Amino acid sequence: MKALVLRRHGALDDLAVVNDYPTPKAVDGHVVIRVRAASFNYHDVFTVRGMPGIKVPLPVIIGLDMAGEIEELGPGVSGWKTGDRVLVNPVNKKKGLMGEMLDGGMAEYCLVAADQLVAMPAGVSFEEAAALPVAYGTAHRMLVTHNTVEPGERVLVLGASGGVGTGCVILAKLLGAEVIACASSGGKLDRLKALGADQVVNYRETDWSKWAIEKYGKPQRRSYQGGVDVVINFTGGETWLPSLRCLKRGGKLLVCGATAGYDPKEDLRYVWSFELKIIGSNSFYDDDLAALMQLIAAGKMKPVIDKVLTLDEAREGLRLIESREVIGKVVVRP
Repeated sequence: MKALVLRRHGALDDLAVVNDYPTPKAVDGHVVIRVRAASFNYHDVFTVRGMPGIKVPLPVIIGLDMAGEIEELGPGVSGWKTGDRVLVNPVNKKKGLMGEMLDGGMAEYCLVAADQLVAMPAGVSFEEAAALPVAYGTAHRMLVTHNTVEPGERVLVLGASGGVGTGCVILAKLLGAEVIACASSGGKLDRLKALGADQVVNYRETDWSKWAIEKYGKPQRRSYQGGVDVVINFTGGETWLPSLRCLKRGGKLLVCGATAGYDPKEDLRYVWSFELKIIGSNSFYDDDLAALMQLIAAGKMKPVIDKVLTLDEAREGLRLIESREVIGKVVVRP
């Protein structure tokens, strides 16, 4: 079968599309799906480069997120039939992530444990479903499942143009929040405004933390005036301390990653003086994915898909993710 294969860690040039990768066969407790759509995440960039402490069994087909149709049922699988439309939760409970510890979705077919399948409702396309798990599932759990955003709150989203970021903008608006979206270019900001962001800030030209304080007032220790209610920060690094500075008393700092550094400078005085809440959120679950698909089916949200590519074009799609040249997701149709 045709597949996008990583044979050694390094640069994106170490990825290759091959036409003769072995087609998987169904085994006990598993199904083979015909992949109809798969999407990239920045995690795929890390997989290609290699991550300290994580030994990836090479060669491997990359791609965590995928949706398709059941092609073959293995022994012991019940509740499913061939032809069923399914989204795959990329977390395999025994072996780890698809596209990292197991072959992933950038291929014509994929072997998947039956307990990773989530039924796709009518009205949800394969491309929309494949855009969801890592990015939108993470955003849903952080905002909705953990009940961290209230109607009327001011929510500032860092890295708003990526997959998780666009998911946070859309979901925060659905929850009735005022959304401030931060991104790196005028084009991205225009797209975020079109998604519903109330305010946009170019962080390459403007100190977004100072902007928030000037716009909404300086946070007060003895009142709930000034600042923003929520900062969504999955970058870490140098953005961490400015996030604390612009939060109002009782404000919430939501974190689900650290793409710019996991060991940032900290100032605990902000945390206790302003009674801040730092709330972590990890991964996503089937309930998050099912809820997102119901929102799509009901016409209440639509994941942001920047490009839909063929498998032959997939490496270029990952380059666009790596260089942050896209808004939302890049989807591949194997």
